[in-house]
Amino acid sequence: MDPALTLRGFVLGFTIAAAVGPISLLVIRRTLSEGRIVGLASGLGVATADGTYGAIAAFGLGAITQALVDARHVLGLVGGLFLLWLAWTTARAEPHDPAVVRPRRGGLPGAYLSILGLTLTNPMTILSFGALFAGLGVASGEPGDAALVTLGVFLGSGAWWVVLTSVVSILRSRITTAWIRRINLASGIAIGAFAIVAIWTAVD
Repeated sequence: MDPALTLRGFVLGFTIAAAVGPISLLVIRRTLSEGRIVGLASGLGVATADGTYGAIAAFGLGAITQALVDARHVLGLVGGLFLLWLAWTTARAEPHDPAVVRPRRGGLPGAYLSILGLTLTNPMTILSFGALFAGLGVASGEPGDAALVTLGVFLGSGAWWVVLTSVVSILRSRITTAWIRRINLASGIAIGAFAIVAIWTAVD
């Protein structure tokens, strides 16, 4: 086993998680409206999904990879429709005092599981991991190396969400309700655009 693979996996996980997308917008908005702990729980849901897809790619589980790719249209449609609903509710959300943390229905488990499920509906993520892991030479299914890379991916993705939610939490007290309204609207529009692309790709 090569311990350096954990560091490589960390860099991959951090880089993939840092890509701007609907998930990032959702985590940012949750951190702003519901506090850092809820935002972090959501981010860990993403890290778990990244780690899951990373493990499938790293361990060379071709049958699972193929099944996910074959189901990409259904999964993409489900994920796109869910994003569309989130876009609508986000854009219409009423702003409130950022200094007040609002309790979340479903609590932390709900925040974690909702983002985990949404992230797992994007099977193209596994193709990204597969290509990257092949470049690292660890997609052969060697258990020790695969485990180290998977751990690195989870830790790297988790580290990004710790950084992001911490920064957003610091800025949270400086944001007015007027800015919250603008952020909700902008996030809703952006998430809606991602949703339309996902649905279009799924039915094409």
